[in-house]
Amino acid sequence: MDPPTKYKPRRGVLGNPLYIAIPILIGLFFTRSPYMTMTATAPTEGKPWADAPIKLITTPQYETKQTDIFTTGATHMALLHNAIFRGYNSIYQQAPHVKPEDKSDFVGYSLTWHKFVKSHHDDEEENLFTKVEEVLGDKNIWAETLKEHEAFLGGLAEFHSYLTSLKSHQDFSGTELQRIMSSFQEPFDSHFHHEIATIAALKDHSNAPKPGSPEEAKASATFKTWGKKTVTQAGTLDVVPFFLLNLDGTREDGMWANWPPIPAPIKWGLVNIGGAYYSSWWKFSSCSNGKPKELYAL
Repeated sequence: MDPPTKYKPRRGVLGNPLYIAIPILIGLFFTRSPYMTMTATAPTEGKPWADAPIKLITTPQYETKQTDIFTTGATHMALLHNAIFRGYNSIYQQAPHVKPEDKSDFVGYSLTWHKFVKSHHDDEEENLFTKVEEVLGDKNIWAETLKEHEAFLGGLAEFHSYLTSLKSHQDFSGTELQRIMSSFQEPFDSHFHHEIATIAALKDHSNAPKPGSPEEAKASATFKTWGKKTVTQAGTLDVVPFFLLNLDGTREDGMWANWPPIPAPIKWGLVNIGGAYYSSWWKFSSCSNGKPKELYAL
C-alpha cells in the first residue's frame, strides 16, 4: 500500500509576497511620492528664488553655439553646477524662515546638498581630472582648479559640522547657517563658474583631439561615462532626487528640457519612487518636473 501523500497547502493569491508588497508600495507612493505631495506653483515675480545670491551659469553651448567635445563637456558640467547652485540658493534663501515643525526636514535637505557637493568634488579629483589629463597628455591643466577647491573646502566642512553637531534639530538656526554659507560663498561661486571656462578652453589645447578622430571619440566617452555615474553613485534615494528637483528645463529657451538624457519613465521613477524615501525633504527644492516653483519656506 502506498504511503499517504503529505498535504501541501496552496499559497494562493494572498500567500504570494507580490500581492502583499504591491499594495504597500502603492500606499507609499500616494502618501510619500513627490508627485503626489508637492505643488508646483510658479515663483511670484519679485519674490526671492533660487537664482540668487549666487548667479547661475550661462552654458558655453548656449552662448557660443559650438559643439566640440570640450564645449559640450563644459556645458553639461555647467548644468550640473547650476543644480548645485539652486540647491545652495534654496537653502540660503529659506534658512531663516523655516518653521519649527520643518527644521528636521530642512536639515536633511541641507545635508543632502553637502553630500552632493562633496561627492562631486571628490569624483572630479579622483576620476575626471586624471582621465582628461591622460587625453591631453598634460598634468598641469587643473593646477588652478585644485587651488580653487581648497579655498572653499574649509567652509563646506563647517557647514556639515554645524548641521551634524546639533543636539536637536530644533536648535537649528537659519541665520547661523547663512553666516557659515556666506563665509565660503565667494570662493565657491568663483570656482564653480571658473571651472566651466577652464574646461571649455581645453578645445584650444595643443593636444586637443581632432574632430572625428578616435581620440575625440575616447574623450567624448570619458565625459559621458563620468557624467552618468557622478550623481547616481552619490546616492539614489537622496542626491539623485535632490539633483533632479533642482533642474530648471525652462532656462536658456528650454534648450535643456530633456537633460540629462534619461528616458522619461526612468527619470519619473527616480524622483517619485526613489524620492519617496525622504519625501518630506523635497518641499524645499527649487523646481518640480523641470520647472521653477515657489520656495516652500517663503
